[in-house]
Amino acid sequence: MWSSRGYSGALLAVAVLVLAGCGFKFRATPELPPQMDVMHIAAADRYSPFYRNLVSKLRRSGVTLTANPAQARTIVKVLTDDTGRRLLAVSGRNVPVEYEVFYRVRFAVAVDGVEVVPVEQLLLSRDYAYDETEVLGKDREEESIRQAIASDLVGLVTLRLTAVR
Repeated sequence: MWSSRGYSGALLAVAVLVLAGCGFKFRATPELPPQMDVMHIAAADRYSPFYRNLVSKLRRSGVTLTANPAQARTIVKVLTDDTGRRLLAVSGRNVPVEYEVFYRVRFAVAVDGVEVVPVEQLLLSRDYAYDETEVLGKDREEESIRQAIASDLVGLVTLRLTAVR
């Protein structure tokens, strides 16, 4: 008879084989081209959620970030980094019941003085239900959504950087 320990070990082994067989991989840090080992990020707002997430992800990828653009082979120009919310729906009493949070980023990338990624704009949005009786909780939810969207945008930008050859 199988012991519970042996049975769970067999299940774990089967699960690992199934996940490996379907092509599943844990999300790793992006592998950037070698010419992007020293990078400068030119941005007007160095405290935005997008900028902070981008810096963090690039550092985890082994990129050296420099404040001096003359020392960098790659320059990422963040031309637009803005976020906001729009009203989507109101109740019969004309009270907001649904909002959309959006985040827009425009960027360009130059390597060794040559523009390798022309100006691109990325826009992501998510909507959420609003309840006027839970204002504090909904403010936190909106901020959480904004952070998640910024993180998704960083993922898209770094994916674009990995495609540069």
